[in-house]
Amino acid sequence: MPNVLIIQTDQQSLWTLGAYGGAVVQTPHIDSLARDGATCTNFFVNSAVCTPSRGCLLTGRYPHCHGAFRNPMPINNDEVTFARILAGHGYDTAYIGKWHLDGEERPPDELIPRERAMGFADSRYMINRGHYKSVEEEAGGNIRFKNSPGEGRYMTDWLVDKTVEYLSTPRERPFLGMLCIPDPHSPYTVREPYASMFEPRAMSIPPTFYEDRHPSWVRDAPIAAEYVRSDPDSEAMLRRCKAAYCGMVKCIDDNVGRILSCLEERGLTENTAVIFTTDHGEYMGEHGLIGKNMLYETAYRVPMIVRWPEGIAPRTRIDRFITTVDFQQTLLGLLGLAGCGREQGRDASPFFRGKAVEWTDEAFIHHSRFGYSGIFTPVFELGLARCGEHILFDRRHDPDQVDNLAERPEFRDVVASLAERVVRHNRDLDSPAMEWLGDRRGKGRTQPHDDDVSIAPLEWYRTLRR
Repeated sequence: MPNVLIIQTDQQSLWTLGAYGGAVVQTPHIDSLARDGATCTNFFVNSAVCTPSRGCLLTGRYPHCHGAFRNPMPINNDEVTFARILAGHGYDTAYIGKWHLDGEERPPDELIPRERAMGFADSRYMINRGHYKSVEEEAGGNIRFKNSPGEGRYMTDWLVDKTVEYLSTPRERPFLGMLCIPDPHSPYTVREPYASMFEPRAMSIPPTFYEDRHPSWVRDAPIAAEYVRSDPDSEAMLRRCKAAYCGMVKCIDDNVGRILSCLEERGLTENTAVIFTTDHGEYMGEHGLIGKNMLYETAYRVPMIVRWPEGIAPRTRIDRFITTVDFQQTLLGLLGLAGCGREQGRDASPFFRGKAVEWTDEAFIHHSRFGYSGIFTPVFELGLARCGEHILFDRRHDPDQVDNLAERPEFRDVVASLAERVVRHNRDLDSPAMEWLGDRRGKGRTQPHDDDVSIAPLEWYRTLRR
């Protein structure tokens, strides 16, 4: 059986990688994974928030099903993660880095005990929450996490130190290792030389930075996003954030290089599937925002790269739509293992072997508070909002997502057809979003996240058929 090493970053957008056409940051090590393996060009997260997205990846189930549907919520104890499945097939399992699936509780040392590690037998460095910037290991074995990048070993470097130690340990069994790096998520600070590597004045401003045609649920959302433009020195602020963000990405790539060198030195390259991905993207100034959890595509379409020399041909390109809930089934399919039967995703492993299977290109959006729902298709994105305006963007002709087509008469049938798919998907899953997607009549628009009555999009799109 092959070894599996999953590298997951936090809040990393496609434009940061050369493998996806990015030119701002040079990422030769991550790009080499794409050159020697498979690149998924349409990999979507189902939720653009840390906790629910991570739960989807680990379980192959949608957020309200695995339980961790928003950041403070822990994952259900009985979820069957791919770690539990692989452990049952003799794999040595380890998790290093940010976990963010154990609820709001913070253990005294910030580390998750083995009994709550969901199948990862080695959880010594599984950190529940927080975006610490450095680490100090004391003589007695205690670990102290710091908020400043200059107070100890930089977090990304330290986590990769531990990963290299794990990979260098002789073992008779195949391993599943998962490394979760908390960068390039905010705070936007990084150690030298990366802090000075990118000149803020050289950072570009997205073309939609000053776009102000936002739906009300963007303008009024209290915590889902920050308006960079609220700062009097808004462009300079964004450039500083972006320069640090790029520095964090460069640090990640250099550390991926350390990992790949370790695999090569240990003779593990050929029989190790190395998977690189992230939990969601980042609005780095797009639409005047910093953050995630809105409906704009930048937060949903993310990197997914798989290199496995013994199982995947170099330069494989997969354009079909694959999502985080498909990951568990796909990983097990690549390994020739059966799932647990509870997965809600699909097995995309044939595409990694150059085979064609029956497949519908679609990715469904699940909001962390069930206030939005939607779908990505090759042509359109439809977003339905519990409160405020709905959105329809033409993904081919309006990649910056500026021109909302939802209210235009010529797109009535498109909206109706896509909305039917969204409602059917949520109904089949018994999603809490059906409270407002269903037949219940609302009494008008309310404030975002209001728990009282609101509009009923199902009735709204049915009127388009009349």
